Amino acid sequence: MRYFIEFSYCGKNYFGYQIQPKENSVQQELEKALSTILRQEIKTTGAGRTDTGVHAKKMFAHFDTEQILDENLTYLLNAFLPPDISVRRIFEVENDAHARFDAVYRTYEYCISLVKNPFTQDFAWQFRKPNFDVKKMNEACKILFEYEDFESFSKIGGDNKTNLCKIYKAEWQQSETELKFTISANRFLRNMVRAIVGTMVEIGSGKISIEDFRKIIESKNRNSAGSSAPAHGLFLVDVGYELV
Repeated sequence: MRYFIEFSYCGKNYFGYQIQPKENSVQQELEKALSTILRQEIKTTGAGRTDTGVHAKKMFAHFDTEQILDENLTYLLNAFLPPDISVRRIFEVENDAHARFDAVYRTYEYCISLVKNPFTQDFAWQFRKPNFDVKKMNEACKILFEYEDFESFSKIGGDNKTNLCKIYKAEWQQSETELKFTISANRFLRNMVRAIVGTMVEIGSGKISIEDFRKIIESKNRNSAGSSAPAHGLFLVDVGYELV
């Protein structure tokens, strides 16, 4: 039988979701907990992989087992897992359901703190120059919808088979103390959201123009885009399925 598991984590202490040689990962902790409690080797397949230090408010993975799961498995997992990983629910799905390939969209949020705040230093880019031109940053968001090839925002040397992504939503919202970027797409390239944020910050700061942003996308050259925003401000907040 195949099961989906919905969980969240703080990425501060992990080298991303996916298992890494000689490094601690969320997947490693999840599989260790499942294998210990179910007393068999459990391998999981995640909805995607998050970079080192990136957080997830809503993440999915699937795993297979012939066991009938105890209704208290969620509670047992949360008792066994580290405090920075939390399981929300586990539910049975069709045997061919796939946490990665069946996802129809993913949504990320990036948080910028406009004031010095000790309580958000691990979860927002502390950018204490609150003079961004948010209107221009949202104008740049509209340009994203015109393109599907985002090689300019992809990690150099990445293993992407294609650089094509379909963006469904992109917008900036500002409050008195925070600037938040929300973006949804069918898929994302490695480092893509952080590279877009870093480049749009340059637009909001007046360092580059809207037309420059368009040229950056069309160049298909990562070196032409801005620096990547720090990982700790990025959250995976939703993964959408037709089956969930």
